[in-house]
Amino acid sequence: MRAMSVERSTYSKPERGEMTTAQLRNGVNTEGLFGALDAVKAQPEAAKFQFRARNEWISGTHSRSTIHDFFGLGSEQTHLEEHTYEADHPTQLVAMDNAPTPAEQLLHALAACITAGVGNVAAARGIELTRVESIVTGDIDLVGLLGIDTSVRNGYQSIAVELTIEGDASAEALKGVVDRSVARSAVFDMLTNGTTVSVDVTTR
Repeated sequence: MRAMSVERSTYSKPERGEMTTAQLRNGVNTEGLFGALDAVKAQPEAAKFQFRARNEWISGTHSRSTIHDFFGLGSEQTHLEEHTYEADHPTQLVAMDNAPTPAEQLLHALAACITAGVGNVAAARGIELTRVESIVTGDIDLVGLLGIDTSVRNGYQSIAVELTIEGDASAEALKGVVDRSVARSAVFDMLTNGTTVSVDVTTR
């Protein structure tokens, strides 16, 4: 992505451990959150991000993804440290079960995205949370994935999220926090509206 000049006076990336508990609500730096929103409103181009994952095959159905660098706020960025994630298939699918399946990790991504939004929205609205838990289930028929019946889709036929939330606000206000998070969730949007995916192949 093209680098650009972005004014950083209203927002700077916090360092790990920089904030004290007294400055946080639900673990969220609300002052920094609103500052970031103001910065993006002033310079919408700063909101253009590109996230990346680099994956390497290990053996069988086992692979490892590394996530470290990304583009955002007008230039190349990095996480505070490199993160790695592994994926595999269970022994019931004739694999070694070294890690969750990619499809299961998608459920994690949806749960994590909604939960992150809940934390941010609640903090912005002055609500102290005491509990946020969810169970995400995905129904899939492997006859599609295995090519046995091409009329059956390869992926999940349906996904359901059961979320429990508790905090110092009314049930209506807490539900409003969840509704707002779902409405703004990137992963929920990608799953429900679809995303263009291209695959380029290099052979050697």
